[in-house]
Amino acid sequence: MAIAKAERLMNLALCLLGTRRPLSKRELRDSIEAYVEAVRPENGAAGSDDSFNRMFERDKDDLRELGLVIETVENLDGEVGYLARRDSNSLPPITLDAEEAAALGLAAKVWQQARLAGAASGALQKLRAAGLPEDVDPYEPHGALEPRIPVHEAAFEPLMLACRDRRPVVFEYRKATAARPEPRHVEPWALECWRGHWYLAGWDRDRGAERVFRLSRITGKVRSRGGAFTVEVPDVVTVRETVASWAGETADRSALIRLRTGAGYPLRAKASAARELGDGWDELEIPYGHGLDAWLVEFGPDVVVLEPAELRADVVDRLRAVAKG
Repeated sequence: MAIAKAERLMNLALCLLGTRRPLSKRELRDSIEAYVEAVRPENGAAGSDDSFNRMFERDKDDLRELGLVIETVENLDGEVGYLARRDSNSLPPITLDAEEAAALGLAAKVWQQARLAGAASGALQKLRAAGLPEDVDPYEPHGALEPRIPVHEAAFEPLMLACRDRRPVVFEYRKATAARPEPRHVEPWALECWRGHWYLAGWDRDRGAERVFRLSRITGKVRSRGGAFTVEVPDVVTVRETVASWAGETADRSALIRLRTGAGYPLRAKASAARELGDGWDELEIPYGHGLDAWLVEFGPDVVVLEPAELRADVVDRLRAVAKG
């Protein structure tokens, strides 16, 4: 009867933690019953060795994913051995008060609708095992409002992993003014959620400049590319500030628009002046900066640009491009 995977992982972890010297694959294979089962003669020598090697590599990856630090050491004879030093796999005493534990639980809940939910839950379980007070429940609600960060774009997970691993990517991207998507070769830096939309900040290799991409405009699959980054990643990637500047947040000019009554509440929140025109329309004065035309297009027929003329022309051009596409 096959031994359960959980028991096999536990036995491997105990072997690696209990040794004072690196253990070779052969020694680990002979010490753990599940591995002995995998190399029984009736399975065929070659096939049995392959089965063990695959099983061992999967188990080693699983233990590392669970947080066990496994070292790979090569001896003088060139033989590779493995061990998990106790000092590398122990945490200092964890002391969290109720507010800190609540903050961790709240952060985990934020990701419930994303693929990070499992990682967030696993992190809390590790803290619990490391000494998080039993009388503190990080999942207990601590307010009437409960945050969520919805992630519906298929590009989110591969881009998140590419940002973490510092891997260049290529994807098809459709600009608001373009009828068709075009390929972009990007060194991804960071992801940012702003006004309910996810954005990627990174280095656009084709344009040789920093760029911000809205994930909802990425079409098809995000594909990884080999090689290292060609540009140093900034210490602090101010994605939010960059996106905000594209939407007129740091504007030093003003634009005059007509807005349908009962619509465009984000625009109303930014307005420096507003007055009723009657017949279901209001007139607003809003900050005008680079990228405001792309934001106004999202409100469709509820917005009419009055001035300046160049902003009105940009919005009309974008609407025509959308209509053609």
